[in-house]
Amino acid sequence: MAATKVSPLAPERFPEMPVVYGVRLATRACGLRYVGRDDVLFVEMDEGTTVAGVFTRSTTAAPPVDWCRNALAGGQGRALVVNAGNANAFTGEEGLRTVERSVRAAAELLDCRPSRVFVASTGVIGERLDDTKITGALSAMKNDLAPGNWEAAARAIGTTDTFPKGATRSVTLGGVEVTVAGIAKGSGMIAPNMATMLAFVFTDAAVPAPILQAVLEDANEHSFNRTTVDGDTSTSDTLLLFATGRAGNIPLIGPDDPDFDVFRAAVREVCLDLAHQVVRDGEGASKFVTITVTGAEDSGAAKRIGLAVADSPLVKTAIAGEDANWGRIVMAVGKSGEEASREDMAIRIGGHAVAEQGSAVPGYDEGPIAAHMRGAEIDIAIDVGVGDGEATVWTCDLTHGYIDINADYRT
Repeated sequence: MAATKVSPLAPERFPEMPVVYGVRLATRACGLRYVGRDDVLFVEMDEGTTVAGVFTRSTTAAPPVDWCRNALAGGQGRALVVNAGNANAFTGEEGLRTVERSVRAAAELLDCRPSRVFVASTGVIGERLDDTKITGALSAMKNDLAPGNWEAAARAIGTTDTFPKGATRSVTLGGVEVTVAGIAKGSGMIAPNMATMLAFVFTDAAVPAPILQAVLEDANEHSFNRTTVDGDTSTSDTLLLFATGRAGNIPLIGPDDPDFDVFRAAVREVCLDLAHQVVRDGEGASKFVTITVTGAEDSGAAKRIGLAVADSPLVKTAIAGEDANWGRIVMAVGKSGEEASREDMAIRIGGHAVAEQGSAVPGYDEGPIAAHMRGAEIDIAIDVGVGDGEATVWTCDLTHGYIDINADYRT
């Protein structure tokens, strides 16, 4: 990865991830920005693979996002081409031509329609992407395609990531075992407003495209869209889910299918695992923060309150400084614009009551809270006292390391 010091919140190792039948991957160093590391991922999928996707709502979305949005209408995917180091964003008409040339090269190699080739780019915004470095490598990469190269794939798509991110689950659908496996990249510019930074999930289950789309949107809402590192939404956020059908299960028919909830839960778990890893790799992060909001007007209000707290620089820096300054949490709840009762609000940090009924708890002792703040896993619970809505969001602290990484990002 571009960064050398691994996040203190990183998993001990990359997970053991099984083959997803019908999926083959290859990576290569194409010299787009980095030296001595792979920076392009090429994925081939079997004919008949269905696809679902969600993308950034940024009004400055990159050309690869526009291409994928249009290609998604066909409901099928045969290839995925991802590059790191250059976002191909805000690059004008030439950026779109770059996408088209990359897509055409992959489509010719796999003898498929261009609309079945999906692309994604991540890295610096506003610089022209030399697509010849990608198209010139695809033919050789095709010869290297092989199942199960998950860790190499996760490393190839990273930018400021300090560790590769992968997750997998296996479930049984109608007596047939199916696998769901995914990789993601992300560390900064993380406040998804639809999906994530870049995340690609694959399954060998047989799932029609419309059902796959519903499953992905649900998983996204319960994972990536509840995370934030710095409050900034990327121009390139892309989350794709491919289903090859190679497991041989009877295709899911919709929410009434007895296996629908089983499959949906597996995709949710993979997406949530990946989303948590992105937060744990937040630029400069030293603490993983879980914020649970209850008693809100509805679940949407609870989510918005939670994200207001999670995105607050004052809250995040207090956590970084291990300062039990719960008044900043009160401030962030208030600025959310959602209904909250000053008289009934309650706050707990690390399971310890801090405030209730509009003021600090009687005999408030900061000692246990301060001890909790010194840990790497921080839990904040807020009940705003107006309804039954609840939601959980995840973030990290804000340290000087974030400034160091982003001040030097292009140098």
